[in-house]
Amino acid sequence: MKMKTNMIFRFFAFCFVVLATFACASGGEAGGKRGLAVEEIPQIEADIEVFPQLGHSSYITSVAFSPDGRKVLSGSGDRIIKLWDVATGREIRTFTGHSDNVNFVTFSPDGRQILSGSRDRTIKLWDVATGREIRTFTGHSGGVNSVTFSPDGREVLSGSGDRIIKLWDVATGREIRTFKGHSMFVKSVAFSPDGGQVLSSSLVIKPPVSGT
Repeated sequence: MKMKTNMIFRFFAFCFVVLATFACASGGEAGGKRGLAVEEIPQIEADIEVFPQLGHSSYITSVAFSPDGRKVLSGSGDRIIKLWDVATGREIRTFTGHSDNVNFVTFSPDGRQILSGSRDRTIKLWDVATGREIRTFTGHSGGVNSVTFSPDGREVLSGSGDRIIKLWDVATGREIRTFKGHSMFVKSVAFSPDGGQVLSSSLVIKPPVSGT
């Protein structure tokens, strides 16, 4: 099946979650052209399976696979998190508790817990098996844009619109450390494979270039 650009927009418009396995077609050099031309998109072939996620009433902001690949997590502008079965597309469970958009969702390394970051400035830890909210991490003064577990699952890293990154203890919910240095909101955070370092990305707005 050839992937067309307009399909992507249709998927988001109808709040679809798309699971795709991509296989790159063989091809030569791009003739010395720089960048990606529109006509080159058909060189990528994809087997696409579409599950219409009618349970969400607003746009989907974040999705994640469980570590075993059998479940999918979705967060939405409707303030809700949903758990889905990959094989059937069936909704398994709904997690409610945020008072504003859910910006980011992720599974713990063992797949037993999930984290969600929200525009309501909080991070929530949930039990996958029961849907129960385990605890709420509070301390950011802006919406939480990104959250992730450490490789051992014992710590949580969060990035926020307040330009700050925070490290938390999963077992207690206690804030361990704050990282400052960004001049704009933090968009994404990540741990190194050994958990000893963290990465963060932020928006940088360049001043307009005056005409000459």
